[in-house]
Amino acid sequence: MLDLLREKDVKATFFVPAHTAVSFPRQTRRIIEEGHEIGVHGYCHETPIGYTREAEADLLDRSIAKLRTVLGKDFAPIGYRSPAWDLSADSVELLVQRGFLYDSSMMADDFRPYRARRGDRVDEEAFVPGEVMRLIEMPVAWELDDFPYFTFINKPLFGGLRTPDDVYDCWRGEFDYCHEAIDDGAFTLTMHPQIIGRGPRIRMLARLIEHMQSQSNVSFTALGDEARRRDPLLPGVV
Repeated sequence: MLDLLREKDVKATFFVPAHTAVSFPRQTRRIIEEGHEIGVHGYCHETPIGYTREAEADLLDRSIAKLRTVLGKDFAPIGYRSPAWDLSADSVELLVQRGFLYDSSMMADDFRPYRARRGDRVDEEAFVPGEVMRLIEMPVAWELDDFPYFTFINKPLFGGLRTPDDVYDCWRGEFDYCHEAIDDGAFTLTMHPQIIGRGPRIRMLARLIEHMQSQSNVSFTALGDEARRRDPLLPGVV
């Protein structure tokens, strides 16, 4: 994956669990050395659902501290993606308190970043949106994730295993719509090195990047750089 990104001159964001970083420190440091961004992705890829506020805060702080043992004491992440894209009722506020600029775990828009909220309320009568926060949401989608297409799990049975050509058609169609129909859209693919890194799949990704780069008015940026660009443009927070 890193070889391909260097070859295509593409910068990306890697969300790395703290446990993974200390287990593979050389590979983790290479991400930074090659100009990419690293964001927080849990301690051991655990979901925050079910934790108390205090326990979730502790996990977040320990994750950052653990990453710093590999990336240096000055490592200051600005982005977070929750494992499995799960957020608790406290997650947004905890990220804001720790100075994160953006999260990338939610799906309230397909291709337009927006401000995250806290305190949404829903019952059988109505949905009431909560307070708009400064935290920027860089939206994700299962359609733009390699896991459901390519992963086979036998217990419980989950059979992805689509061909690279199938996924190329899906992702190219999503990109083309974003490029043609959405003003200043953000197209965010989510991939896992152990999934996309198989030979035919990485070749498919190279072909997709080449298609994107052949279009006008398209740029590739890490999520943090894109969030910084959009911060003053997004409404909701003074």
